[in-house]
Amino acid sequence: MSKTLVEKIWDAHVVKREEGFPDILYIDTHLIHEVTSPQAFDGLRKRGIPVFRPQQTVATADHNVPTLNQHLPIQEELSRYQVDMLSKNCAEFGIQLYGLGHPFQGIVHVIGPELGITLPGKTMVCGDSHTSTHGAFGAIAFGIGTSQVEQVFATQCLLQQKPKTMKIEVNGTLQNGVGAKDIILYIISKISAAGGTGYFIEYAGSAIRALSMEARMTICNMSIEMGARGGLIAPDQTTFDYIKGREFAPKGEEWDKSLAYWQTLYSDEDAQFDSVLTFKAEDIAPMITYGTNPGMGMGIRESIPPTAAQPETEQPSYKKALEYMGFADDAPVLGKPVDYVFIGSCTNSRIEDLREVASFVKGKQKAQGVEVWIVPGSKQVEKQAIEEGLDKIFEAAGFQLREPGCSACLGMNEDKIPAGKYCVSTSNRNFEGRQGPNARTMLVSPLTAAAAAVTGKISDVRELI
Repeated sequence: MSKTLVEKIWDAHVVKREEGFPDILYIDTHLIHEVTSPQAFDGLRKRGIPVFRPQQTVATADHNVPTLNQHLPIQEELSRYQVDMLSKNCAEFGIQLYGLGHPFQGIVHVIGPELGITLPGKTMVCGDSHTSTHGAFGAIAFGIGTSQVEQVFATQCLLQQKPKTMKIEVNGTLQNGVGAKDIILYIISKISAAGGTGYFIEYAGSAIRALSMEARMTICNMSIEMGARGGLIAPDQTTFDYIKGREFAPKGEEWDKSLAYWQTLYSDEDAQFDSVLTFKAEDIAPMITYGTNPGMGMGIRESIPPTAAQPETEQPSYKKALEYMGFADDAPVLGKPVDYVFIGSCTNSRIEDLREVASFVKGKQKAQGVEVWIVPGSKQVEKQAIEEGLDKIFEAAGFQLREPGCSACLGMNEDKIPAGKYCVSTSNRNFEGRQGPNARTMLVSPLTAAAAAVTGKISDVRELI
């Protein structure tokens, strides 16, 4: 019987299936961080049970860590408490922790791939919605809640309903200045922030195949922003080349054995998807969001769609979103002055993102009055950026290269955008207050963010490269 890639991996991990009940799904790798794990550890203590398979759990500190002076004690009380508790919990339960000061520390969805922990055919979970990032390797990866974190700790399994499947094809060649972030923002703008609800999405097509692994991670990362359970891309030679030689990747005979299995991981030609969507790469422009959900996006040269054009039931929330952002119907955003530029997050903080920005800003200066934060996704990314001299380029341009962490993506740590200020951000969410109380967020690609940094306003990067 023909199967989609999701079905192949899912079915291979079902421990027990019974009509009318969720599947009992085995989890290969459990990633944890300091925010969603403390209550789960407490649950184990109350029941007097250990972590069932601690060797399949990996921890790091990322959400609440400061991105300046990480060698000093954390100043913010709650952040310090959560990071300290993660250290204590991991020591007590025998879990590998890459905490502050460790050379492997970083955003959980950055370190998994770069360490070779993320592999094709795996099931992976984390108490964080953007776990879908790991799907770029042909893995089933999804976020879970705190009670489910405890469930995986205790059993290495989860109760899960098998999701529907959707294929999204993007074919053709991207315009110069258009990248992976623009692709995913474009798709979300077309199908809405709820268009993928109930589905696991497989991305395919010539434009997806042409992407690097880091670009594919950006695509899969934001599957959640269209309501999907997760997203994945079938592994290919690009995937295998990326994995080979990484710290925890298979070696020698184990590599050959793993590779033989990975090469079977694709959707059969006649596999049936519950939904199929197709887009043309040539239609995609540099994208930007103008509202308070990631589906409110448009090409950088377009005008904001009028409230009257929205479904009647959605008009009040649409109007509220525009008011929050200080925007009006039919208005352009091109030329809009900006206050902050944030380049980072689990969406766009990898070495390729930093290289792309550095290449664009080399020899240029940031605009007066704009604050620019570059936050690498891990200590390894930071180290590589410094070795390649990117830090010097950023410094000369007036950009601040900070230390690894989730930073201004979520307003949970010290890196917050002040109320009323506009932030052009390479992160994944633009909800009200996401980057700080009453902060205004516009989601873009790293190149579009760099263009805003040097011009001081929303700019079409195609005119500048």
